[in-house]
Amino acid sequence: MNGSLKDSATKGVAIVTGASAGIGKAIVRKLIAEGWTVYGGARRLNQMSDIALLGAKVLPLDVTDEASMSTFVNGVLSVERRIDILVNNAGYGSYGALEDVPLDEARRQFEVNVFGLARMSQLVLPVMRRQGAGRIINISSMGGRIWTPFGAWYHATKHSVEVLSDLMSFETKPFGVHTVVIQPGGVASEWGKIAAENLRATSKKSVYREDADLVADLLEYTKGAAPEVIANAVSKAVNARKPRRRYAVPFDARFLISLRWLLPEGAWAKVIWFMLKAMANMTRKQLKAKAA
Repeated sequence: MNGSLKDSATKGVAIVTGASAGIGKAIVRKLIAEGWTVYGGARRLNQMSDIALLGAKVLPLDVTDEASMSTFVNGVLSVERRIDILVNNAGYGSYGALEDVPLDEARRQFEVNVFGLARMSQLVLPVMRRQGAGRIINISSMGGRIWTPFGAWYHATKHSVEVLSDLMSFETKPFGVHTVVIQPGGVASEWGKIAAENLRATSKKSVYREDADLVADLLEYTKGAAPEVIANAVSKAVNARKPRRRYAVPFDARFLISLRWLLPEGAWAKVIWFMLKAMANMTRKQLKAKAA
């Protein structure tokens, strides 16, 4: 290895968190196809049997539990003696008006989306530094650069991931370790349904319910890009000799991040709410037409 990532003929060892569904599974499949030895981790071990059949080594992993994370990383190292790639994919969306969301739920959101990511990075960095090479790929969101209504705590976590990643990149680059951020836009996965269910539950007796229900419909029923789009971006970040700091995919992510950068705060609030209402109303009409 001589202080560098293994070449394309002899791929190294990759860890993917949140590997039991959606984007996580797509990333695992992509890396296995490219020849990496892939360890997939998630709480729902029984939901990773399909990627295990493809060759993934699946282990239980709870990114809110110190013992689980340490056991996972140490288990990989005991077998492989090295870790070349960490994809911090575990995360979830919890929506609701800031007034309505219990602080315990807000803390859990940070535990999963931020502190779990940070702790997994801490656990792999010593071995990556000793190797003189490694890649940490943090799955953030376009929501790390923009905001949408009723997503205060979710956006707060993803903004945190963006800043943490920038500082990690600065600190570890001298040791040959690159930190890359992937910023997904709309993706077809269970994320939207979970976020919608959380929003409806939180807003059930809320003064914000009418607008919250509209956003929930949009989250649940709007079709997004295939998870493989994100997996392809991860592949680029993993295999590039000099990876970019950020990959925003698909097009809606690049468009909305650019739009947010161009617009002042007040204009953004009006534009994003107009866009979301128009999309949600269109979605509702389509659902009614199907039901008729």
